Amino acid sequence: MIETSRNLLTFFCVFVLALIPARAEVRVDVSGVGITQIPIAIAPFKGQAVANQKPALIVAADLERSGQFRSSDPGVPLDETSRPDFASIRQQNADALLTGSVTKLPDGRFDVRYRLWDAIKGQDLGGQSFVVVASDLRLVAHKIADQVYEKLTGDKGIFSTRIAYVTKQGNRHTLWVADADGENAQAALTSPEPIISPSWSPAGDELAYVSFESRKPVVYVHEVLSGKRRVVANFKGSNSAPSWSPTGKSLVVTLSRDGGSQVFTIDAKGGDPKRITQSGGIDTEAVFSSDGSAIYFVSDRGGSPQIYRTPIAGGPVQRVTFSGNYNISPALSPDGKWLAHISRVNGRFKLHLMELATDKVYPLTDTQMDERPSFAPNSKLILYSTQILGREALMTTTLDGKITARLAGQASNIREPHWGPFPKP
Repeated sequence: MIETSRNLLTFFCVFVLALIPARAEVRVDVSGVGITQIPIAIAPFKGQAVANQKPALIVAADLERSGQFRSSDPGVPLDETSRPDFASIRQQNADALLTGSVTKLPDGRFDVRYRLWDAIKGQDLGGQSFVVVASDLRLVAHKIADQVYEKLTGDKGIFSTRIAYVTKQGNRHTLWVADADGENAQAALTSPEPIISPSWSPAGDELAYVSFESRKPVVYVHEVLSGKRRVVANFKGSNSAPSWSPTGKSLVVTLSRDGGSQVFTIDAKGGDPKRITQSGGIDTEAVFSSDGSAIYFVSDRGGSPQIYRTPIAGGPVQRVTFSGNYNISPALSPDGKWLAHISRVNGRFKLHLMELATDKVYPLTDTQMDERPSFAPNSKLILYSTQILGREALMTTTLDGKITARLAGQASNIREPHWGPFPKP
């Protein structure tokens, strides 16, 4: 039996859940100061008072949460056709300026436009217009933030991606899908039995998870758009810890059908599983490497829970974590450079980051009940759950741990987060 950061968990998937439901609206609180941040002035979009969502505010929150921007408000609305007073903008110590407008059309839709400026050179960096219904105003703001982020950093933005997480109220367990900032949460599944371990497919159209509705843990794959789902693993004993291969054609799962908890691969449509690990202990929480050639997993084969690596085609098992006597919940960055995991340090469960090229390990958090890290698809942020003042909450952190953001709903306890992929073009 391997202990988790909440209490005890057999890696047969027996979880103790103590959750309060999340609201659809959450507040994002950003804390910390990065060493290098791009200063950007974000003007109130002209006319945005007609909309129930304020794009400029959403863009500012997105960019600040990334840890790579410091935003300011020039104080006066500027639309995309305005010629800015760059001298005034530079006096506010801003290197870039975002302007825009929101216009309500006769059919009830909104025309949202933006323009990005290099305030140092006085250059127009481009813009775009979107015509959307009111319910898509947040999504448009996230897309604008994505484009601003990419133009100014060279990296792809992740603000229009989605996350999944689980809540519980009384006997009701709910799997939620939400925007990357935690807002606009939609219930994908509600059940009187526990739902755990949601995992996004590489295409972002399906979620694998474990449900106990059959009075035992069973692995399902759920089509997010249609709500249709299928059983992938329902063998004798426990079926748990699903995680997708990079191709989306298969999953790694933990099965106890042969008498002990071991790691298997299985086709994403179901079928006969193929055993990957062989040990007398508990092997679980497997995830694929970014290129799909290997898996990282947790095992107590050495006497305490540690993270190991083995080629998917078969080969030697190598121990990966050596710092401390308790390391669980591996998460691999999409760029293949980093391994996030939870380590127990002096009785506290804290998020750590390993640089795979050097094996150097860095603690990232000051909290003590961290759980289940998951990387943003651009590998620049880590999503995890933790406890703050006795309540469970979602957090993101930069890879240096200097900028953290809390996605906190009112009276919300949230667990089991997983960050989805980039949306399809």
